Amino acid sequence: MPTDSPRHSVSVAGIVIREDGKILAIRRADNGAWEPPGGILELHEDPQTGVVREVFEETSITVDVHQLTGVYENMKLSVVAPVFRCEPVAGTERTSSESTDIDWLTPDEVRERMSEVIAIRVLDALDDSGPHVRSQDGRHLIPVRSR
Repeated sequence: MPTDSPRHSVSVAGIVIREDGKILAIRRADNGAWEPPGGILELHEDPQTGVVREVFEETSITVDVHQLTGVYENMKLSVVAPVFRCEPVAGTERTSSESTDIDWLTPDEVRERMSEVIAIRVLDALDDSGPHVRSQDGRHLIPVRSR
């Protein structure tokens, strides 16, 4: 394989929505940011299995994965992130080595606590017009160019 071939990392996230409409969020241990649970897909792991694993590892909540709601790319880091709407089916919230706090947020709280590029993933999962495809530069969304 040529050394100049593009290399991307795949990171999955689960937008876990309770019956009352609140969304599961963690405060990351590494940077203190609020995000939906998720992480890097393991080699030979399908995305849905990765979402179930990541949500459980970070929160002790078991989920059913329902649908892909978006695919997001961090152009600066070359990370592609499929995001899935999930339903909690078992477990009690517990922090982990990757999370210092766990909360169930309203959509308004998502907008307040999460960065723009992370909040949009959660908010996209709440509507049924997706799946959405968006790019960002690490801080802000990049507008889609017309062809």
